[in-house]
Amino acid sequence: MENPTHSLPSLFKQLGLPDDPVNIDKFIATHSPLKPELHLADAFFWSKSQAEFLRDEILDDADWAEVVDQLNVMLRKGRDA
Repeated sequence: MENPTHSLPSLFKQLGLPDDPVNIDKFIATHSPLKPELHLADAFFWSKSQAEFLRDEILDDADWAEVVDQLNVMLRKGRDA
């Protein structure tokens, strides 16, 4: 069986955030860059359930992990990631 592949917009939708390109760019611009020592799920702007989802997906290397990593990189580098 093939693992499902998720996109950045689908991650935003899963997190309950606006998932169109303009709002994704705005989110990245507003919340980046994250400090290198800060874990993505520990950022102040996540709700408790969003943080738990992000943390669990990475720890479990679940099917969302790749796109969560993508978001992590984008929030570290800023809009040009």
